[in-house]
Amino acid sequence: MATVVVAARPQTIRQTRPFLPRLLGAAFLVVIVTSLAGGLLLDSALGSGDRSDLLPHLSTGITMARAGAVVDLVTSGAIIALAALLYAVLHRHGRVVALVALGWWLAEALLMALSRLGALALTQLSQSFVDAGSPAQSAYQVVGESLYKGLYSQAYTVHMFFYCIGGLLWYALFYRANVVPRVISLWGILAAAVGLGGIVAELFGASVPTPVFLPLLGFELAIGLWLMTQGIREEPEQTMV
Repeated sequence: MATVVVAARPQTIRQTRPFLPRLLGAAFLVVIVTSLAGGLLLDSALGSGDRSDLLPHLSTGITMARAGAVVDLVTSGAIIALAALLYAVLHRHGRVVALVALGWWLAEALLMALSRLGALALTQLSQSFVDAGSPAQSAYQVVGESLYKGLYSQAYTVHMFFYCIGGLLWYALFYRANVVPRVISLWGILAAAVGLGGIVAELFGASVPTPVFLPLLGFELAIGLWLMTQGIREEPEQTMV
């Protein structure tokens, strides 16, 4: 008997496992909220990072710094969950690309955690600095500056490098799959490309203004809300009879 291909019922879109896209959208929003909250807490506690002011300033906000580090460790876990959900939704549209993107974002989560370990190390150093009588021009300030600029700040910058490359891959898969409006996918690709350029400039010592990275925040908010409210769309499958 010959095999006949019969088109599916006439419909334009079909939802598959609707809980996964909505869970993915929620993960995008959780990452946004926790990363903003953790960053604000740490920025307030650490100040400008100037050698002469870092440890004295931090000594008045140690609890805030620890809270920020803990919140950002939650962010690291949320990034891992987000990457796993992206793989579950997008891998059939490009398994190799999805695996590579997954690896980049797992490394991103690890680097964020490493950066926040640097912040926790600074809280311990600040306490020792105060216990020693807050000596001016001491080795404490030198070590503090090294931890701040060499570990806390640099690990976070490198984490953004991994995020942008992984983001380019994920958002390209969104564009190829056409499971969300392509204008949103294109927004993500362009924002990740601009962000990557900014991060590379920072790695070479340039000072990059914050607005360069704001399109990434806007994109994640937009796609998170879209996935939570609209889910994903797929072309109707063909049925083999």
